[in-house]
Amino acid sequence: MTQTPSGLVSAFAMRLSLWTGVLMLLSKCGAWYLTGSSAIFSDALESVIHLVAVAFASYSLWLSVRPASARFQYGFERITFFSAGFEGALIAAAAVAIIVTAVYKWMHGLELQDLGTGTLIVLAAGLLNGLLGWYLIRTGRKNNSLILVANGKHVLTDCWTSLGVIVGLVLVMLTGWKEFDPICAIVMALNILWAGGQLMWQSARGLLDYADPVVEQKLRALLDELTASEGIEYHELRFRETGGRILVELHLLFSSDCPLGDAHEVATRVEDRLIAGYGRPLQVTTHLEASESHEEHHRERQG
Repeated sequence: MTQTPSGLVSAFAMRLSLWTGVLMLLSKCGAWYLTGSSAIFSDALESVIHLVAVAFASYSLWLSVRPASARFQYGFERITFFSAGFEGALIAAAAVAIIVTAVYKWMHGLELQDLGTGTLIVLAAGLLNGLLGWYLIRTGRKNNSLILVANGKHVLTDCWTSLGVIVGLVLVMLTGWKEFDPICAIVMALNILWAGGQLMWQSARGLLDYADPVVEQKLRALLDELTASEGIEYHELRFRETGGRILVELHLLFSSDCPLGDAHEVATRVEDRLIAGYGRPLQVTTHLEASESHEEHHRERQG
């Protein structure tokens, strides 16, 4: 299957994220080996989780652009929500592991060494992750890819974690109080836990077909204008997001003496203009009804 230009860009961004993640993990493991820092260990552990998440996100991105099949007639785009939730769950699991490890090391004695070199390694990794996270989020939003946006947010979380680790290590070097190291690790873990929870909530909203009021407001504004220009009305507007597109359903009301061919032509025109005017990929399905009898038919169905 030939990928679209946006699909190629997204695939490149995901590969870049994967290989950068490998580099980050190796550098942070080296920094932890040099220093024995709980905070750096927490950063390295988060990178392990990140690699697993990126691998799953890469598969999800590949699957999401595959065409619909006889068994999956609406395509595979909604895997994007599952991918975001999976990544959020992994982030939350990493946060819990970081807290447990930091508390354990705190209780059993802290041994730190060569903090200057370790701090420089973590700083370089954090800055690189910051640039990568910005690129992934920007690319994901431009190409309507929730997978890339979620991955970018995870990378930025890793960046903030690294910067927090640096603050803790600098405080240890300045004051000599080693307890700053596990305290910093726990604070960063709580931040990671919050980020993971947000991703899981975003995933749940998508899987449960949450109707975003901002999207509804924009759709209704366009439909009000389009139907008024055609001299018709609409109702029963429903929509849901797939991760790449918005699926829109609505009923269009025509006079009962309007020929079916003319009504279909108007409906097609409304669909095309709605798709062109929204600014994001839409799939619009309209149902044609006679304005004089539609209320009676709906009452019969409900009763």
